[in-house]
Amino acid sequence: MKILFVGDVFGSAGRHIVREHLPQLMETHAVDLLVINGENAAGGFGITPPLAEELFDLGAQVITTGNHIWDKREIFAYMAVPSDSHERGRRILRPANYAVTTPGFGLYEGTLADGQRYAVINLQGRVFMSSCDDPFRKADELLAIVARQSGAKVILVDVHAEASSEKAALGWYLDGRVTAVLGTHTHVPTADERILPEGTAYQTDVGMSGPYDSVIGVEKELVLQKFLTGMPGKFEAAKGNPKLAATLIECDGGTGRAFAIKRFLLGE
Repeated sequence: MKILFVGDVFGSAGRHIVREHLPQLMETHAVDLLVINGENAAGGFGITPPLAEELFDLGAQVITTGNHIWDKREIFAYMAVPSDSHERGRRILRPANYAVTTPGFGLYEGTLADGQRYAVINLQGRVFMSSCDDPFRKADELLAIVARQSGAKVILVDVHAEASSEKAALGWYLDGRVTAVLGTHTHVPTADERILPEGTAYQTDVGMSGPYDSVIGVEKELVLQKFLTGMPGKFEAAKGNPKLAATLIECDGGTGRAFAIKRFLLGE
């Protein structure tokens, strides 16, 4: 089984480069499951229902997010669907370790056309991030739910976190229990992709699918001005030099153990 994970789609430049490369990537590598982090798809801050639909139309089975999920209020109602629904709104996730009263869910269990079961978990880190529940214990809780409900062996975890140490710790904590632990949020792709000893694919950060002539996606002049003066200002998504950042994982569908991982950074 082959899983393609596309890192944080940032603004119109990110959506453009994903549309440009994704069909060929999917076909060339015979991808079975496509997961996209889309939390910055709307101008770099949040995601709207039409943009979520656009990513689903490209073939995404699940869209993960992170700390910017609530930046666009239109997404609230889109995600407010029953837990047993398989509508598209149910397949966009917010971090599972948010308060239980927030809209949406942090776990999705699905079945591919060939009968292969899978699960996707979205977590957020706590180091240098806004307050949320413990991602380690939340992961334990969700894995128990997966074992009880679908029994899926193929499980992908998106860890949306700032600190590389926290992501690495989660990778080791979940080694052998999930197929992949992939980091998002920093918008900087890391070159540490590997298979951990018990069969879990790991990468600290998949990177941003968006404009690389920027400061992590934002127009560089605006960020420089803030650093130089300390004055607040409105950030805007950059557009120059877009690249798609993605990671491909190959695993055994019966056991969920990964045996190959490859990263991509593709420009125009």
